[in-house]
Amino acid sequence: MAHASDMIAGDIEGYLKAHEHKGLLRFITCGSVDDGKSTLIGRLLFESKLLFEDQLAAIEADSKKYGTQGEEMDFALLVDGLAAEREQGITIDVAYRFFSTDKRKFIVADTPGHEQYTRNMVTGASTADAAILMVDARHGILTQTRRHSFLMSLIGIRHIVVAINKMDLVDYSKARFDQIVDEYRAFAKQLGLEDMTFIPLSALKGDNVIEHGHHMPWYHGPTLMGYLETVEVDEERLQHTPFRMPVQWVNRPHLDFRGFTGLIASGTVKPGDAIRVQPSGKTSHIKRIFTYDGDLEQAIAGQSVTLLLEDEIDISRGDVISGVDAPAETADQFETTLVWMHDQPLLPGRPYLMKLGTQSVSATVSQIKYQVNVNTLEHAAARQLDLNGIGVCTLSLSKPVAFDPYQENADTGGYILIDRMTNNTVGAGMLHFALRRSQNIHMQHVDIDKQARGIAKGQKPVLLWFTGLSGAGKSTIANRVEKKLHAAGQHTYLLDGDNVRHGLNRDLGFTDADRVENIRRVAEVARLMVDAGLIVLTAFISPFRSERRMARDLMEEGEFIEIFVDTPLEVAEERDPKGLYKKARRGELKNFTGIDSAYEAPEDPELHLQAAKLSTEEAADAVIALLRERQLIG
Repeated sequence: MAHASDMIAGDIEGYLKAHEHKGLLRFITCGSVDDGKSTLIGRLLFESKLLFEDQLAAIEADSKKYGTQGEEMDFALLVDGLAAEREQGITIDVAYRFFSTDKRKFIVADTPGHEQYTRNMVTGASTADAAILMVDARHGILTQTRRHSFLMSLIGIRHIVVAINKMDLVDYSKARFDQIVDEYRAFAKQLGLEDMTFIPLSALKGDNVIEHGHHMPWYHGPTLMGYLETVEVDEERLQHTPFRMPVQWVNRPHLDFRGFTGLIASGTVKPGDAIRVQPSGKTSHIKRIFTYDGDLEQAIAGQSVTLLLEDEIDISRGDVISGVDAPAETADQFETTLVWMHDQPLLPGRPYLMKLGTQSVSATVSQIKYQVNVNTLEHAAARQLDLNGIGVCTLSLSKPVAFDPYQENADTGGYILIDRMTNNTVGAGMLHFALRRSQNIHMQHVDIDKQARGIAKGQKPVLLWFTGLSGAGKSTIANRVEKKLHAAGQHTYLLDGDNVRHGLNRDLGFTDADRVENIRRVAEVARLMVDAGLIVLTAFISPFRSERRMARDLMEEGEFIEIFVDTPLEVAEERDPKGLYKKARRGELKNFTGIDSAYEAPEDPELHLQAAKLSTEEAADAVIALLRERQLIG
């Protein structure tokens, strides 16, 4: 006789096998607060009969404690896992749940309805095949309904169910249902939404969720579950789009095997197919499609494979392997829509790390064309994007990348921005198209390079970047260093913060955004001067580490020397050679570094000058000594 443990193990194995080959649908629920999203998901989980007895018992107990449905089970409590959500009856975080039916497996993301959680909704929707947009039949189309519809159109969700919920509270009125359908269709037309299905339902009572029920005999469309079980999954659609595989890893276990491993983002591929590698544009043919379980005669979207090519061509992580007839595009400047997801605002000119598929590249938002009001869809001018802000921007990269417009392929057109200092994800974006000028502008080869110019001057070009508070002594020390270098026959140029603002940067103020742009321009000018073979000195407060890092990254290894002129605030304020601290203290000068704007001190400068303890001559001698130590001057 079989043991109970063997029977249980057999049941589990049978359950897993039964679900192994089912298709998977990812969908989100969204809409206004208290439209019934969590209740609907809770009912789907309950009706799928995948809940354990202890879960049911806990929900019954919680329904009595927190519930809002009288004696009935409050299905929303299956999803609202945070204590704050249960006590307030709202959803804050994105709650992911799994369930399945005989036909399909599902992962559902319950997204928050409040405007301040826009980034959470975008996160939940980024991998969804479909969306259920909840509408309270009593209230109709609200601001949050429009907001989430805009976000769905932005992210490119192709299948939308407009679930008009709480029909039991409007006496299951067909007239009310038709009124809401007409109103939403008129709005959706502005967004270009086309694939919409309207379902009247009651998540609480169960009408049209799993079965039709008897309260709405006038409705002859699918139930919600019937729709979810049959709607097309994006993976199925992607098999019929051009082939793309971002290279994740160059697989070289021995000299006789060199393959390129990655997840196929779209399309299909077979041995013998012609391919093109982007951004290099090199071509070859597929020799083998290798997997852990053996070679394949064909691979499709969603499979992880290793491709072996007929030719030995240079391919690296981040490259995209495409079909030769419809390859990915390449560019380094784009128009993009960007959703900002960080407490610190997006400032044009500030460098970030962009992750697009398996590619990582330095990126800068060079211009915010406009910000979108997610409530009214109006376009407004903006100099920065704050938390949850959405803007259409110009994005510039440090090198060309392979991409597709996001609406054609989300895997090769969607990206995230990462803060280079903290490694936090700060933004998510969708590429629209390459800017035409990026295709027409190329680096012109010149025969006389930086090394030749430096040799002609008898020196090694370098950038000395003096940073510190206003009044720290940066300009004084830099000026003294330049005099010493000039006396020694070196060729130099000093870029001083105040002097530059009389010309190149006279259009900039002192907001954080202007300061970022100020340093970006100075860094680019300094790079050109170093390329001319000069020893360049800059004396700028340059308060932000990210901009100093950007300036460093423009230079070659060893060409950037950060000199921290470290003077305590009280000492700098006592000096106050230009009277700026007094103005700032009186409130006449806003955004002044050290008073009402932060100074981020260097963490690891090449030279740390305790300026309050040194004379100008001693500080200048310390700089000269460092240059000699590094053999940059004789």
